[in-house]
Amino acid sequence: MEGTKPVNKKLAAALSGGAVLVLALSGCGSSDDGNDKLDSWAKQVCDAVKPQAQKIEAANAAIQKQTSDNSAPDAVQNTDAQAFQDMSDAYKAIGSAVDNAGAPNVDGGKTKQTNAVKELNDISASYAKLKAQVDKLDTKDQAKFADGLKDIATQLDKLSQSGNDALKKLEEGEVGQAMAQQTSCKSASGSPATAKG
Repeated sequence: MEGTKPVNKKLAAALSGGAVLVLALSGCGSSDDGNDKLDSWAKQVCDAVKPQAQKIEAANAAIQKQTSDNSAPDAVQNTDAQAFQDMSDAYKAIGSAVDNAGAPNVDGGKTKQTNAVKELNDISASYAKLKAQVDKLDTKDQAKFADGLKDIATQLDKLSQSGNDALKKLEEGEVGQAMAQQTSCKSASGSPATAKG
């Protein structure tokens, strides 16, 4: 079993970087000077993001747990495949939520919204590709399985470091301030570090 254990750890570390991405949607700041339209936009998005952020955290936790156990390759494969599927679905749902909410009532709101939706959909597609890769791994051959996981961990690492620029832009200024005031966004940003581990 020694073969896959360090790779699993790498996978879990890369994944926790990805979870941060959605938690970035929590925004921060103070008042947005009573922009009611923006407040209602922020509430709609935050309410939709919260359950998806929880889904992503749960998927992340499942992989972390599988990492800490001395798990068989097929158990690791099943857990990882399900986690990637959940993450893909969650990012797609967040993209839809931002899309359905319409453009935030700020300068350049439409562009910010369009870019963020595209980015969320791209992230969703990336997780779907990772799931397909995990599904194809050979669990009978320990060395091949470890190599396959290593490749997935590398891609995951890139994914967690890449492209949440559009999300950051969406949350700049007044939008971030409006989101920071929403209870659902505040709780969506609960630190995953509080989980027992």
